[in-house]
Amino acid sequence: MENQFKEICQILKGEDDFLIAAHYHPDGDALGSTAALGFILKSLGKRFRIYNQSGVPESMEWLQFPAPMLTEIPKGFDGWYIILDCGDAPRMGETLMNAMDPEKSINIDHHMGNTDFATINWVDTTRPAVGEMITLIARELKISLSGAIGEALYLSIATDTGFFTYGNTKPETLEIIADIIRHGLQLDEFVPKIRNQWTMKRIKLWTLALDKVELYHNDQTAIIFVTQEMLTDTNTGGPDCEGLVNFIRRIRNVRVAIVVREDSQHRFKFSLRSSGSDNVQMIASMFGGGGHKNASGGMIESSAANVRSRLTTALAEKLYHI
Repeated sequence: MENQFKEICQILKGEDDFLIAAHYHPDGDALGSTAALGFILKSLGKRFRIYNQSGVPESMEWLQFPAPMLTEIPKGFDGWYIILDCGDAPRMGETLMNAMDPEKSINIDHHMGNTDFATINWVDTTRPAVGEMITLIARELKISLSGAIGEALYLSIATDTGFFTYGNTKPETLEIIADIIRHGLQLDEFVPKIRNQWTMKRIKLWTLALDKVELYHNDQTAIIFVTQEMLTDTNTGGPDCEGLVNFIRRIRNVRVAIVVREDSQHRFKFSLRSSGSDNVQMIASMFGGGGHKNASGGMIESSAANVRSRLTTALAEKLYHI
């Protein structure tokens, strides 16, 4: 991994045209690391564009970016593609996947099971967030962590560690955050921008969803199905479900929390959360998904009843051994 890291830093210093992208429907790590790497390139005086198929979600429109967020790939782009926080190529979106030059591509990620889809693959599953990896690049290139870059890195790392409460939070993680604070980040002013972004329509969605919690395996598994009807009735979408799975993980005795969201008829996105030694990445991989040991997900095409049965059966057999 050290070789890939050094090679990426050399490319950032030596080349002069980049497109930075992350997975569609971006979360805090995807957007924060995208913005931070953009600020690094801006500090180096490089030409660059930032892209995301889904754009910036409403809840994070406050984040400062070093350039406009594109939702279309520039015609004739012939530079380096840098893909962040994608466990496999399809996560970046079909348009970018088809456009990316396989000879000039960089994959920076921290997910287990990454498919090494680029020319240069720097994948470090010990890192809690891609933002932590971008911090290492900033340090190597002598870029200050002050101002907007520090804010972007904090967003990235804080959201992917559950604000430093998940098992992936290491001493080095907290040392990076301490360094960002030393460079001037005001937590009392910045953190509310991340956390206080809920809308009343989201509250209404969660009210409907929490009324439908199901418990299985002697109350060790909590499941919520978010239907298209719920989303339509509350005028909400996928981003409004963010955090719901962690919320029901708080139920006493629950070891694994699952939120299944109906994307379309017979197509369901599932998110799994656990703690400690309960490996839900193993469960997600059974259905073509992936992620981390305690936070994983994927997609299943089937009926709602079949999705419920397959997930609960997999947990019973592989995790609870019942």
